[in-house]
Amino acid sequence: MNLDTTKIVREVALNVPRAARVFEKLGIDYCCGGNKSLHQASSDANLSLQQVLEALESAADSPEHRPNRTGQPEDWNSAPLADLIGHIKNKHHGYVKEEVARLEPLFHNVSEVHGSQQPELFDLQRDFRALAQELSMHMTKEEMVLFPYIERMEEAVIGGEPILPAPFGTVRNPVASMVHEHDSAGNLLRSMRSLSNGYSAPAGACTSFRTLYSALAEFERDLHQHIHLENNILFPRAIEMERSV
Repeated sequence: MNLDTTKIVREVALNVPRAARVFEKLGIDYCCGGNKSLHQASSDANLSLQQVLEALESAADSPEHRPNRTGQPEDWNSAPLADLIGHIKNKHHGYVKEEVARLEPLFHNVSEVHGSQQPELFDLQRDFRALAQELSMHMTKEEMVLFPYIERMEEAVIGGEPILPAPFGTVRNPVASMVHEHDSAGNLLRSMRSLSNGYSAPAGACTSFRTLYSALAEFERDLHQHIHLENNILFPRAIEMERSV
């Protein structure tokens, strides 16, 4: 695979099959911190560039496991924005809401039982609560304001009709706010990963403790994918659509 190693991580995640999964596995930030070159990101993750290139090549050659209803991989770079928004809401927003409701009582139980021996659990619980609260407000703003505007804008463009004036001036304004909130979520994720030693439960941890850490690691993976779809695909495409009319 001939890959320009000066390309930024975000571009690689968008254009190389399954690159996002590779970056997730290697600990390379491709959503909030996706503006680094592949060379720099590899170095920051204490990996050689060759290691990363080999992992990307191997992933690109493997079958894609998430086909759409036609049996082919979904190309969110060209799919209708309404379809992408529906995917984000159903898969990622729905997941966040379900997992927050499930993990909050689990966090409470694990912290109550093990907090005296593992005091970092209380800081971890604090960060998770802050993240959950931020995401709740963030997703509400997207679902009530930004997403409906993008969908109406796309409908107008497809129908050859004028776009109604945005209540926020330009789509760039709420997008900037959403990206800033994504950065805040990314900071909380990094803090949680550090506090939990990469979600590695201590030796002899009970099933509830291990279940909590496993769920938090999956929550992190899903949120990275979620932010990637918005920051790197949905938002730039919406801005470009508004600019082109």
